[in-house]
Amino acid sequence: MGFDGATVMILVLLLLAVVLVLVFLRYVPLGLWVRALSSGVKVKVSALIGMRLRRISPHRLVDTLIMVRKAGLDITLDQLEKHLLAGGNIERVAKAMISAQQASIPMTFAEACAIDLAGRDVLQAVQMSVIPKVIETPPISAVAKDGIELRAKARVTVRTDVNRLVGGAGEETIIARVGEGIVTTIGSSETHKAVLENPDLISQTVLSKGLDNGTAYRILSIDIADVDVGRNVGAQLQMDQAEADRRIAQAKAEERRAIAVAREQEMLAAVQEMRARVVEAEAQVPLAMAEALREGKLGVMDYYQMKNVIADTNMRDGIANAAKPQPAASTGAEKA
Repeated sequence: MGFDGATVMILVLLLLAVVLVLVFLRYVPLGLWVRALSSGVKVKVSALIGMRLRRISPHRLVDTLIMVRKAGLDITLDQLEKHLLAGGNIERVAKAMISAQQASIPMTFAEACAIDLAGRDVLQAVQMSVIPKVIETPPISAVAKDGIELRAKARVTVRTDVNRLVGGAGEETIIARVGEGIVTTIGSSETHKAVLENPDLISQTVLSKGLDNGTAYRILSIDIADVDVGRNVGAQLQMDQAEADRRIAQAKAEERRAIAVAREQEMLAAVQEMRARVVEAEAQVPLAMAEALREGKLGVMDYYQMKNVIADTNMRDGIANAAKPQPAASTGAEKA
């Protein structure tokens, strides 16, 4: 069965109409527009087409706009789109604005966007403003004035300050400042027993220092969870100092001994030198006597008389040495 020209033309027009409808629905989400209209939110069709052309999800923007309008917030579609194009999370910002409104926390949409773009979780920040968060510090060691080490652990209850979220320090700063306050308080205590008897002293001292200045939080309370006694650092330091003093004294004594040994060796060398000089002088005596004999200054009889005197002197020395009592030799029985 053949088709005439009119029928073919009608089929072509119908096909073209279907294509146009599909293209229209591709760029114009009528279902989303109807849902927004039924929710009481007016959205222009041209705005939806512009979102498609800018490759922005109209569903995210419109659904978020419906959510904030139902909550009674005066936020426009342009504001949401601007924050989305800047890389922000519009759903999180919208939920944070709703939570802040319900909790009577003053916060503008611009502040919420700034907090979100700064990399902070604005929704969590608002929730922490309503429900405070407990930050637990690691064990912090400090030494009292009596030399005893104490290890304390604290729980810090904080609440987010929305006005200081942008540019304010985070939890790490709070933990560091609390740790510094604990170390200062324990270090200024006269004895470790005073800290163990009254741990609240640490909390009162730390709270009075205003540790939350410049941070994104307000410290509500600081509670000491645990205090343990550690080493006797003072005694250990004294022992180390005594050992160091002993080594220093030993080194000085060794230095004095080495000097004494060197001095002894020098004296021995000097004695040997003097003996060498004596021997050298004694060696000159026969030469001098021979010279005296040649020159006639010394006679032969004088020379023999001197030899007799020397022999007599040697004999007397031998007799004197023989007359000295000798030490008795120990026998085997005496040793037994």
